[in-house]
Amino acid sequence: FFSGLSMNRTWQSLRLELRHGVQYITINRPDVRNAFNELVIGELRDAFKLLNPQETPARTVVLSGEGKAFSAGADLNWMKKMVDYSREENLRDSHRLFEMIYGIWNCPLPVIARVNGDALGGGVGIIAACDMAFALNSCSFGFTECKLGLIPAVISPFVMSKIGQGHASRYFLTAERFGTAEAQRIGLVQESFPNLEALDAEIDRVVGEICQNSPQAIIECKKLIRTVDQDGMQNDPMSVRGPVCAKIATIRVSSEGQEGLKSFLEKRPPQWRLGNSAP
Repeated sequence: FFSGLSMNRTWQSLRLELRHGVQYITINRPDVRNAFNELVIGELRDAFKLLNPQETPARTVVLSGEGKAFSAGADLNWMKKMVDYSREENLRDSHRLFEMIYGIWNCPLPVIARVNGDALGGGVGIIAACDMAFALNSCSFGFTECKLGLIPAVISPFVMSKIGQGHASRYFLTAERFGTAEAQRIGLVQESFPNLEALDAEIDRVVGEICQNSPQAIIECKKLIRTVDQDGMQNDPMSVRGPVCAKIATIRVSSEGQEGLKSFLEKRPPQWRLGNSAP
């Protein structure tokens, strides 16, 4: 699904499949519960950087882990290296981790976390960076950094945006584990399921709904959510009046906005074509 040089790339820690307009990205390290190290961080960052809506037939992304875990967070051998890192080396390492998670959060396509098993530390950060998450009932989650004398600093902006300060305070400070029902209650995941069959069936249904929508409207809607989340209701809604009014005015006169309105009025299916939002 990637263009140019990336077509020939061998992914060592990921498995990538494009099926029916969905780009599946799977962390493929089941022997270490999909824990991430420098390789996983680099490959996930690169994969999401290359997801250009103008160049891929993918309409959405499903991110998961191979085997029985979603991601156990930091790899043990990677953590052993950190012990001997200087502050400057740790700073570079942390920036690379941030870039990976930000790349998921900033992906122009909708990103769905398929939480097939436990997620700890940075693994929960990955889930928080996704647009939505669906999980098995049996999953366990936790921000376990404080038990190791560390803090969940890099993932904190993404997690706190998703679950809020109150829930983050409890689970960051206690470092206790919690189940899927609690993850759903605090907004980390949207729905939970008893088995993989039910989980995948719901993801397929949601993907189907997304794929019926205007590709450009989806991209602009993600930008809208980010704008309002960062600048809107936390302060005065009037602070985002200009940006949100400009966004709807622009998309109404775009090619896809015009097609959507006309197809609705003419009672026919829309013919979406991915293009610029500008008229």
